[in-house]
Amino acid sequence: MEIRWRTKPFHALTVEEFHDLLRLRVDIFVVEQNCVYPELDGLDPTALHLMGYALDGTLLACARILLPEPGDVPHIGRVAVRMDQRGHGIASALMQQALDELLKHYGSRRSALAAQAHLELFYARFGFKREGPDYLLDGIPHVDMHREAD
Repeated sequence: MEIRWRTKPFHALTVEEFHDLLRLRVDIFVVEQNCVYPELDGLDPTALHLMGYALDGTLLACARILLPEPGDVPHIGRVAVRMDQRGHGIASALMQQALDELLKHYGSRRSALAAQAHLELFYARFGFKREGPDYLLDGIPHVDMHREAD
């Protein structure tokens, strides 16, 4: 499947793009995973947003990269692929896109993420390593993971 990737800072998103991002994230993280949590967490305005579109313009996947805090690394989060599009390699393409954007914007792929624990092996394929024990975040087991520079 051919995917068209777009990466934009928040201020460059159209209203339609932001709507589609929120809809996809809510469909997955709130509805599918039956998890009540603050989706609008105040971090989107300073994030870099990655979006993968089908040729017909349908948003298939998204993620965001949070700016690093002083002395920290950028964080990848809100990694999402439409339920009906899973199993086609889109999540892997999305993660590769995120790592490429990190290199482009920060000069390194060094980063961190809070992975749902059942996805630890998926993220490990991209060089992320566990840091510490599992913990509950919004009622879902998570694990912190870190990726060193290439």
